[in-house]
Amino acid sequence: MTDGAGTWTPGEPGVLQLPSGRLVRGRGLRRPLPAGPAPSFAVHLLGKQPPEVPWEARWLPWPDFRLPRSAADARAAFHEAWKRSAAERVEIACGGGRGRTGTALACLAVLDGVPADSAVDFVRRHYDRHAVETPWQKRYVRRFTA
Repeated sequence: MTDGAGTWTPGEPGVLQLPSGRLVRGRGLRRPLPAGPAPSFAVHLLGKQPPEVPWEARWLPWPDFRLPRSAADARAAFHEAWKRSAAERVEIACGGGRGRTGTALACLAVLDGVPADSAVDFVRRHYDRHAVETPWQKRYVRRFTA
């Protein structure tokens, strides 16, 4: 479902442009919502259920500094986010906006054609140089397949 407003604008805070041109915003939920349009769809990567938001959102259980509780649920959420990012404002968000968010964005980059062994570097160059915080998150991305 889309609100018809399109996708993000390149260069906005937290917006990652994938090689295909698709735009996805990453952010930390502990920070205020950035100015400008709201997401059309969000994937919240948190250890406990997040509060309701006024846009469509999907909760992916994922404790801080860990990996998703379900690899199958993560794969489904990443595929949905990637597909929807072609025409909607998709946001990927965890508490701080770096570890879990960076890991998920790197997996979206793999879905978009970035080799898995280069995806963490891609996200660090184009989103946040501290993205993907733990060795097991890096390994998760390296093993992620489209």
